Amino acid sequence: MDKPADKPVVDGLYFRQLLAGQDFAAGNELAVTMRNHVYLVGDARTRQVLVVDPAYDVAGLLAWATGQDLHVVGAVATHYHADHVGGQVFGEHVQGLADLLEAQEMPVHVQKEEVPWVSEMSGVPVPALIPHGDGDVLRVGSVELQMLHTPGHTPGSQCLWVGDHLVTGDTLFLEGCGRTDLPGADGEAMFATLRRLARLPARLLVWPGHHYSRAKSAPLEELLHTNPVLHPLAREEWLRRFAG
Repeated sequence: MDKPADKPVVDGLYFRQLLAGQDFAAGNELAVTMRNHVYLVGDARTRQVLVVDPAYDVAGLLAWATGQDLHVVGAVATHYHADHVGGQVFGEHVQGLADLLEAQEMPVHVQKEEVPWVSEMSGVPVPALIPHGDGDVLRVGSVELQMLHTPGHTPGSQCLWVGDHLVTGDTLFLEGCGRTDLPGADGEAMFATLRRLARLPARLLVWPGHHYSRAKSAPLEELLHTNPVLHPLAREEWLRRFAG
């Protein structure tokens, strides 16, 4: 049986997960180390897609899309960290949103709480960023993506819900969750966010921002049993175990 990542088109939705350092940015040691995922999500009929968290090799990403007869019509940032939007990582410059906009004009969608953070990190001017609130819907052809504000790892972290897929950035991994000891992070907010995600439909496939696990994705129903950060712990106990 084909894995979900091997079947990018289902019911008119185009959904593809790419791995930095492998599918693009090959030979980039930082990309290989960080193991970031980038997502292309859109309408399989019109071939219009959004790119989620473009970083490391913008030209390579656009070339990959062109090779698949895809047209990148916009970008989405799950949160402001440089390995997702561009900027400095360990003293090394990472390509990102600014390079994308130089190559091709397009809207860049961010959670409204994250606008100043994304701008400062990526170098993209604030007026070029389109702010969104919790529950806002992006449309690409006939496909709708719902944007969920999921603070904790950063103030404006967001997840994207499209069809039976949930792109979680660094909010939720298949094993664990995003760090809460970095600037702008908040353990209390992360606890509330994960309780919210745990109540979403169990059929959803969770697609994280990094390839930190053997699997590339997993059903939320499975993670409710296997990922301890989603276990129904009391707030104080959860903070003691998992907050930074």
